[in-house]
Amino acid sequence: MNIQMAKSIDKREMTYEEWKEERRKAIGGSDAPSLLGLNSYKSSIRLYMEKTGEIAPEPAGEAARWGNILEDIVAKEFSRVTGKKAHNVNKILIHPEYDWMIANIDRRIVGENAILECKTTSVFNKDKWEGDEIPQEYIIQVMHYMAVTGAEKAYFACLIGGQKFVWKEIERDEELITMLIEQEKEFWEEHVMKKIPPELDGSDDSKDLILKMFPEGNDPEVIELDQEADVLLYKLDEVKKVIKTLTTQKTEYENKVKAKVGEHAKAMTEHYNISWPTSKPSFDSKAFQKDHPDMYKKYRIKPGTRRFTFKEAK
Repeated sequence: MNIQMAKSIDKREMTYEEWKEERRKAIGGSDAPSLLGLNSYKSSIRLYMEKTGEIAPEPAGEAARWGNILEDIVAKEFSRVTGKKAHNVNKILIHPEYDWMIANIDRRIVGENAILECKTTSVFNKDKWEGDEIPQEYIIQVMHYMAVTGAEKAYFACLIGGQKFVWKEIERDEELITMLIEQEKEFWEEHVMKKIPPELDGSDDSKDLILKMFPEGNDPEVIELDQEADVLLYKLDEVKKVIKTLTTQKTEYENKVKAKVGEHAKAMTEHYNISWPTSKPSFDSKAFQKDHPDMYKKYRIKPGTRRFTFKEAK
């Protein structure tokens, strides 16, 4: 199978709301990292609740909006740099066996059984694209696309910080695709279809979701929880003890190194570079407001503090 032969739904005949509903009824490429626990912005439990219609998907942020705006520019730059033609695919592509597995690919490569995924990212993420590096969640995303389309290869084109362009290629990985399909099949058939939510994880997104689900705790009734809660609390208590021990050890190791650094702002060892400078004095606004809330004429200078950091030397 190749991309042009894949089952599909024409997006040009759909409204935006209809397109969103089709996405809700299936697993797309951008969903795959979430159900594997690789998306720091969306947990598997949130994905489950979106697919079952319990909550609405979060609206796209500014980064996603600009990513869509710049997609065509990134694709054109890829074609200019590589000489490969990339065409739009105005269709929702559907896996030949699993109707719940879909793909909205950015471009297909003319003359190859290959796809192009266009990305834009902050300059703070440039290390994730150094050399042969590709962010793991994007690898999962295109493997999902290749599973759906039968593509043999995927290309990435990424604009970093609005000023640096990189492109990468990745071959189809049958072993990874098989694992991915198994995980997605379990998520869809055992959780979404049966309305059984997956386990909560330790992500910030799960933490935020719990607070949105239960924003208040005003019911005075004392309820009795099951044995699982008892086990979880025991484990939580043990983790807190370990954290306390490790925090004490961390402070001890820092103090011993600081004693060796002394009054110097920087130091080095065979394997590490150390920084412990004194920050510039800063205005103590709290003391200023407390002493002179009306006149704001008198203030004091807050002593500078020292910030200790270290990193492995290259």
